[in-house]
Amino acid sequence: MEHPRSISARKAVQTTTSAGGAQSLDRAATLLILVGRAGPSGARLADLIAETDLTKPTVHRMLTALVRAGLLDQDPQTRRYHLGPEIYVLGTLASVRFGLHPVSMRALTRLSQESGDSAFLSVAHDVYSICLHREDGPYPIKVHSLEAGDRHPLGVGAGSLALLSALPDREVEQIIAANADILAEKYPRYAGSTLLRLVQETRQNGYALNPGMMLPGSWAIGMVIRGENGRPIGALSIGAIEGRLGEKRQQELKKLLRRETDWVEMRLRQLRHGASRSSGR
Repeated sequence: MEHPRSISARKAVQTTTSAGGAQSLDRAATLLILVGRAGPSGARLADLIAETDLTKPTVHRMLTALVRAGLLDQDPQTRRYHLGPEIYVLGTLASVRFGLHPVSMRALTRLSQESGDSAFLSVAHDVYSICLHREDGPYPIKVHSLEAGDRHPLGVGAGSLALLSALPDREVEQIIAANADILAEKYPRYAGSTLLRLVQETRQNGYALNPGMMLPGSWAIGMVIRGENGRPIGALSIGAIEGRLGEKRQQELKKLLRRETDWVEMRLRQLRHGASRSSGR
């Protein structure tokens, strides 16, 4: 007997009445769903053809386009298809009900209002960092080096550098080596031994500093959020124009970031252990 999911998937393709681009979107969405349902083992091309009842050239063409967009990934050894990195980004951005993102919203609001500048939440994914949220404060001049959804190699930017610096030395070296080519090509100011030096400075100072290395005049300061096992799970950062992030103000913002990262870590512990009452803030 044919699996109900296969029948459903086939109907999703066969019954579409839209033409052209709309039909292609329907088919692409069906392929994404089928690959996601395949789980960690991935989906074979032959199975996807059978489940959608589309021709091999059509399925292959769509899968190639989805891989190119980062929505799917193909294992070079098994040739099986898996959900790609951009799916992770979209899913993370959409996860506003549970976890780090919603807990951090109050902290981001306080940081942006008390500093007057822009506050950010970032997380690590593989060897990259992803900005999940940007909260702007009342100061009229904004920095525009980071927006929600932006992805950069770990270490590039204040929040990203805070995440990288919180990892063990061996992992730091592996990540920098994995990103060596893209750092040299697109982020030359971070290439070579520069990131290792920045990691050491971050550990010594207790916070990460981006002194306009991504975008001239756009500075930022960041601090890591740790899970109960001590591993980094996210980072809070504040971005401002260069004139608003002198050494004295860095120390002021460091205190704000420490207060809020401590608060986020506490709230996550409370939620994880089923605490029913809030922290009172």
